[in-house]
Amino acid sequence: MDNPVFEKKNILVTGGAGFIGSHLCERLLKEGNVICMDDFSNSSPKNIEHLLQYPDFEFVNYDVHQPLDLSRFDELDKFKVKFQGIQEIYHLACPTSPKDFEKLKMESLLANSMGVINTLDLAVKYRAKYVFTSSSVVYGNPIDGEKFAESYKGVVDHLTPRGCYDEGKRFAETCVETYRQVYGIDGKIARLFTTYGPRMKLFEGQLIPDFIINALEGKDLIIYGDQSMSTSLCYISDLVDGLVRLMSAAPDVKVANIGGDTIYTYEEVAQKIIDLAGSTSKIIFENPLMFLTRKGLPDLTYSKDVLGWLPLVRLQDGLQKAIDYTVANKEALLFHSS
Repeated sequence: MDNPVFEKKNILVTGGAGFIGSHLCERLLKEGNVICMDDFSNSSPKNIEHLLQYPDFEFVNYDVHQPLDLSRFDELDKFKVKFQGIQEIYHLACPTSPKDFEKLKMESLLANSMGVINTLDLAVKYRAKYVFTSSSVVYGNPIDGEKFAESYKGVVDHLTPRGCYDEGKRFAETCVETYRQVYGIDGKIARLFTTYGPRMKLFEGQLIPDFIINALEGKDLIIYGDQSMSTSLCYISDLVDGLVRLMSAAPDVKVANIGGDTIYTYEEVAQKIIDLAGSTSKIIFENPLMFLTRKGLPDLTYSKDVLGWLPLVRLQDGLQKAIDYTVANKEALLFHSS
């Protein structure tokens, strides 16, 4: 029997204090009570400070790799979780730091295994709808000009130093599909491509925030790799819109690509940031980081047809918003990153 919904639906977001998670929590406050769960292993309290004032928002400091019993958290009594349960679960918790990738390998492994299973068990318990944020890495390395449709099987070497993330995401997808088959839950998989915008962490080898801060300070913009390094880019508000649309899609929708459908070289992006920031910085190339690999382009035909979703924010406008945010918060960002 489904739990009664009193005034608003209850929505759990794991990894809710991260870059994507905090923007998602903000958006979901328009339609429900938001339970933001995070242990700050790879995120920042600063990302959700502005949300704590809202009565429909509650933060729970918890490691989702541990068994999950929401009735233990007294702070959730205001959302009547013991009676109403949870209606929607977004599982985002997973480290994505290029520079700290080696340090966070076990966290990646656990997020893509125990974290997924624990949150899926919650979905079974509460008959909640479920969205897992997977990644374009499940498709493997792209061939030039190749677009990945959801039906593409992908080739991933599961024994590389990146296996805990790349193969981890594939295993996690298998978990979601198995729970669909065995328990009949409405579980969905969002394959995310590279996303950017305000609140990305600095100095972790993430492309755009490091480019912006260095351009503002007149320092060299470092590209880890050569001139061929390229990526698609999706602005955060577009990505969040895609996730929300996926959650509300029909139960037979299982997997959808969410990302930008234009490819840019890192050098192009760096130069655009230098121009927008009015900077004198130069672009230099260094050895590649393990977590930074060439990304393919999403085929968005299915997302457009089924979700009515396409990215709308132009790169120039998105970069300008990210630069404006960094200028306004530069001292705090540098302080939190030191």
